[in-house]
Amino acid sequence: MAKTVLVVDDDPTQRRLIQAVLERDGFAVAHAENGDQAIQHLALGSPADVVLLDMVMPGISGQETLVEMRARGFNQPVIVVTATGGIDTVVKAMQAGAMDFFVKPAAPERIIISIRNALSMGALKGEVDRLKKHATGRTSFDDLIGASPAMTMVKRLGERAAKSSIPILITGESGVGKEVIARAVHGSSERGGKPFVAVNCGAIPENLVESILFGHEKGSFTGATDKHLGKFQEANGGTLFLDEVGELPLDVQVKLLRALQESEIDPVGGKRPIKVDVRIVSATNRDLSGAVKEGRFREDLFYRLNVFPIEAPALRERKEDVPALVDAFVRRFNVEEGKSVVGASPETMAYLCAFDWPGNVRQLENAVYRAIVLADAPYLQPHDFPAISGVSPPPMAAEPAATVHVQPVGGGSMMPELPQAIPVRILDERGHLRTLEEIERDLIQLAIEIYAGHMSEVARRLGIGRSTLYRKVREQGLEDIIKGVGDENETADEADAQVA
Repeated sequence: MAKTVLVVDDDPTQRRLIQAVLERDGFAVAHAENGDQAIQHLALGSPADVVLLDMVMPGISGQETLVEMRARGFNQPVIVVTATGGIDTVVKAMQAGAMDFFVKPAAPERIIISIRNALSMGALKGEVDRLKKHATGRTSFDDLIGASPAMTMVKRLGERAAKSSIPILITGESGVGKEVIARAVHGSSERGGKPFVAVNCGAIPENLVESILFGHEKGSFTGATDKHLGKFQEANGGTLFLDEVGELPLDVQVKLLRALQESEIDPVGGKRPIKVDVRIVSATNRDLSGAVKEGRFREDLFYRLNVFPIEAPALRERKEDVPALVDAFVRRFNVEEGKSVVGASPETMAYLCAFDWPGNVRQLENAVYRAIVLADAPYLQPHDFPAISGVSPPPMAAEPAATVHVQPVGGGSMMPELPQAIPVRILDERGHLRTLEEIERDLIQLAIEIYAGHMSEVARRLGIGRSTLYRKVREQGLEDIIKGVGDENETADEADAQVA
């Protein structure tokens, strides 16, 4: 997904010039003629990943626009543009929250580098904020990615359930993000900021389930050398998330039912029950009602857990959320891996949106992680997802071509030692085809170097006339390549022409 740069400048010529520079590098561009339009653009929720803000504009100035943006909670990275570069102006802009500045007119490379740095810093700040929320139990439904109808319904139900202490059962396939929803319920409730303890019931050995959940006293069984509180007491005052609750043994289900009904637990080897204040959020990827009929899950516990069911949709049911998920994963893994990938190319995104994702969001996350690690271009390409696109990675770049040695053989004919890999690139650095003009220029330059400036031989090998060759040399600006050719080569060309 292309990043959008909001260009705020009252000069339409300046906006068009910046737009040309940005679009050439793969960015999308939005325009605003003044500060009021910029604020309105952001208030409407229109895309803007970076703001390029001119300091001097009619109406409210760039400085005032920046202050207003921050006052309204718009946290997009801002790069200020100034015509004078006065130190006072720059200092005030930085104090108001600007991330960078440059003086007009600026080189295209300076603009692109500044925007990429701003995106990287914005991604780093976003990742730090996400980790802080995760660590402190403050994740909310605003942090859930996706605006599809299915996810909108999940957010709506979750926000309502979070306002009470009602038990919640989150159902859905493996990898859909049930724990993320549980964390959002916890962070949006009055228990937010208190302990959130997650337990994977299917990963606990059967003989240790009771001890891990409810705790044990020292010496209560062989190996119990210390007192253990258990997950219920760890989560006291907060939320206990029981993932894959359908995997619990039947005898533990009885104790769990008592803990839910009486708000107290019996540690293994304990002499008396212990009161706990814990909210239970459970999750399963199985059909618990079917397990009840088969006698593998207690009916009374099922009804106690399934008071407020929330179904997490599979990713194939909300494919419109794939671009936003990819964008979020790219930002996160850029920070973790020290990469600077901008996003996925349109062709790549088409492949990702068309795929069914049997492993759901977890599979998409891991696929993007692998692609980020291997990516060399600014945009992820189809070959970065070979299992999904079916496009094989390009062959590894060959070693640089060796120096070409040209040996004259009899009558002036040439027999050069050609390099094993011809250094004429077909694709540009972003993985797109180069223009015919660019490829032709490289080919002509290569031929001149291989045949040591013998233009008749170059023309014959390229299958064009000498006059056409000289015209193309002029058009492509390659005169310097043949400028060093001596009289001997010119004489040889004239002799070749007479023989021809």
